[in-house]
Amino acid sequence: MTERIRIVFMGTPEFAVPPLRALVKAGFHVAAVVTQPDRPGGRGRRLLEPPVKATARLYELPVIQPERVRDESFLSLFKDLAPHLVVVAAFGQILPRVILDTPPLGCLNVHPSLLPRYRGAAPINWTLIRGETVTGVTIMLMDEGVDTGDILLQKETPIAAGENYDSLHERLSLMGAELLVEAIPAWERGQLSRRPQDHEGATYAPRLKREDGLIRWERGGREVVNLIRGLSSVPGAYTYLEGRILKVFAARFTTGDTGVPPGTVGKGDGREIPVSVSDGWVSLQEVQLEGKKKMAAADFLRGFPLSPGRRLGQ
Repeated sequence: MTERIRIVFMGTPEFAVPPLRALVKAGFHVAAVVTQPDRPGGRGRRLLEPPVKATARLYELPVIQPERVRDESFLSLFKDLAPHLVVVAAFGQILPRVILDTPPLGCLNVHPSLLPRYRGAAPINWTLIRGETVTGVTIMLMDEGVDTGDILLQKETPIAAGENYDSLHERLSLMGAELLVEAIPAWERGQLSRRPQDHEGATYAPRLKREDGLIRWERGGREVVNLIRGLSSVPGAYTYLEGRILKVFAARFTTGDTGVPPGTVGKGDGREIPVSVSDGWVSLQEVQLEGKKKMAAADFLRGFPLSPGRRLGQ
């Protein structure tokens, strides 16, 4: 059964690698992999290939890298592939109607949230930033909207108190891969029913802007720690220390009356950096000063002592 379904896989970043790998290992016929073009990156700004492209090459799968999937040159290639099914995982471009309508089994999307919650570009980040305790993965039949298509399959998972973006991203990617391999045969056999989303219950996870990562010490400690968790390790929540950006990757919160203005460094034990917030202390555990390497707070303090009363922020 799996070998006769011609699948075109569309994905780009690390999140899409486990779903692609799962399709190949389960014996599905991946006719082609569509991913974004190589882009400049790193300190030398050399061209870097997307993670999905590297994985496709390992499996000797054909790779197509269109600048725009709406271009006639790509659409002609796509029609020649004649896929029965398109699988999309964090591809990075909106698919036009002609692609959505071509495969007889439609276009399935692996989305890392419990739709209709957290539609958009950064669902994992915003799930953590907003302090959710449960999330999951949705296999959705795509339409022309942004994450608005009918739900075919969902799976929930609890979020651990100390879990950050990196760990949750990896877990949901693997969950999505497992759910995808389960969904495709059931969908082909007509064993999955389409469930329209409750659009009134939708929440959104827009693309992150630089200002979203600024730590506002005047807010509550749980809110501050959730921001740090949701942006760790990329792009990283940040504050300012003597005019230089200080990124924070791990922290914990303790309630209490600080007696000092928010953003004030408190007296610590040399292992963490306590900073006052509106309802207690946020103790920084892993930081990176602009121009320096990421390090544990204890290592940072050995090279950059912070006396109580110093202020963080703009």
